[in-house]
Amino acid sequence: MTRVITFINPFGTIAYDDIIRRTLAHYAADGTELHITHLDGCPPDIDYFYSKHLVESVLFEAVMKAEEEGSDAIVVGCCYDPGVRTARELVDIPVVGPMEASLQLAGYHGHSFTVVTDHHKAAPYIEDLIRLTGLGGNCRGIRTIEWFVRDMVNDPDSVARDTIETCRSVLAETRADTIVMGCTIVAACFQHYLMQGGEPAEMAIVNPNLMALKTAEALADLKQKGGYQISRTGYYEKPSGYYAIESAKARASFAKALKLR
Repeated sequence: MTRVITFINPFGTIAYDDIIRRTLAHYAADGTELHITHLDGCPPDIDYFYSKHLVESVLFEAVMKAEEEGSDAIVVGCCYDPGVRTARELVDIPVVGPMEASLQLAGYHGHSFTVVTDHHKAAPYIEDLIRLTGLGGNCRGIRTIEWFVRDMVNDPDSVARDTIETCRSVLAETRADTIVMGCTIVAACFQHYLMQGGEPAEMAIVNPNLMALKTAEALADLKQKGGYQISRTGYYEKPSGYYAIESAKARASFAKALKLR
């Protein structure tokens, strides 16, 4: 079975595409065609929330375009899971958020977990996101390595070493079984370090990039075989009638505005 999985780095820069491609392609299943892409016409990072909202507006267009071009599932490659729920209203293919996927699969790695994310600004947002998913019952807190994504790609090995050191101290402090990496770029740096021969971390690590990819592949397979259907009767109901017309107008206007930049 073949499946097309589009992994969208929700950043207005190509800077993160290569490290995601190099650290994720190895784990793609046979038959998976993995597309790594990014956004244009929006901020290069979402470390601050205003930028995040600007990014999401462009992201929705990218999600709809990916479906139109034949993708079987989409991963929005950031642990903020930006725009994921809204995107599910817009398309009929699965849309996966790395944090949600990691929380759903963490129990297969250990009984309890602590999240290690990039910096202090992200920590309360991740905390709120965990609460929103309802999957945080065994979460023992959130810790940070104090790196911003714009700096990580310039020194991925240092990011990885800082992450491993933080993870070890966190497990000793919280007595959790497992670490959930709360940033896709942190996870990519960690994976890059291991692939370059870095010392393995002797602990259970939930890598959000891998969890999102495998979730997307599974849901894509189910979709192709008629086993996946998103409900359109409530939260993910699509606009219809007057609202569909207005949505189409808004999309056309927004697309025109982007081209005028």
